[in-house]
Amino acid sequence: MHNPVLLKEAVDGLQVIKDGRYIDATFGEGGHTVEILKRGGKVLGIDLDERQIFNEREKLRLKLVQGNFKDIEEIGRKNNFFPVDGILLDLGLSMNQIENSGRGFSYHRLKEPLDMRIDLSQSVKASDLVNSLSVDELYETLAKYSEELNSRPVAQNIVFVRRLKRIETVGELIKIIDKAIGKSDRRVYQRIFQALRIVVNQELENLKKGLAGASMILKRNGRLVVITFHSLEDRIVKNFIRDNQLKQINKRVVRGENTIKFERSAKLRIISFN
Repeated sequence: MHNPVLLKEAVDGLQVIKDGRYIDATFGEGGHTVEILKRGGKVLGIDLDERQIFNEREKLRLKLVQGNFKDIEEIGRKNNFFPVDGILLDLGLSMNQIENSGRGFSYHRLKEPLDMRIDLSQSVKASDLVNSLSVDELYETLAKYSEELNSRPVAQNIVFVRRLKRIETVGELIKIIDKAIGKSDRRVYQRIFQALRIVVNQELENLKKGLAGASMILKRNGRLVVITFHSLEDRIVKNFIRDNQLKQINKRVVRGENTIKFERSAKLRIISFN
């Protein structure tokens, strides 16, 4: 089981109490949940990826639900698991999803299909977006969700290439990006892939709904711990804190270790519902 980003800091932020109720709303490989259980808490785990739930269900004796954390209030009430003492949202993909899902989440996996769906019941894949959106729609999508300065030439080259052949794999998209910007640049790959994944999985809309739902089932003085991985997510969390006049416990945002590639962009906020 892979240790998740900022494991100790996140669980410390929940201030786990014996027999307290906690929702790990982005269960992944269960790293956070295991630590909460060790500290005496009771856990309801939620994950959108059915394979994640299947892989871990037999390893841990707790309630695991396949679902979207945007529906956290409904899931908590349906499972008679509310009000809760704490909720954890880790918005990163698990290492298992990145390395073994075969869905094109990593720009290193050149032969994988451009899928990027976390929930395979969804109909729209990343390949559908790159092969159907107009050049202006592609540009607006990439610019908005990747904040990449080269979004216009990348969008233009996608449309040029797909006139001859449908774009289906990670490697084909990487070649298109390289041609558009005149070089190989992993930072550009990361941002473009981020944009497509966000749109395919409606990640920002889900985050807004999940934060609102969490506020409905947390106890007074309960805690919400959120780990974000890019500025678009973090901005939504900051606005949620401000708009609802909530208290951020950690005065300074906790960041992932700069020496660890996967953690580098992680930011942790601990929110108290007074």
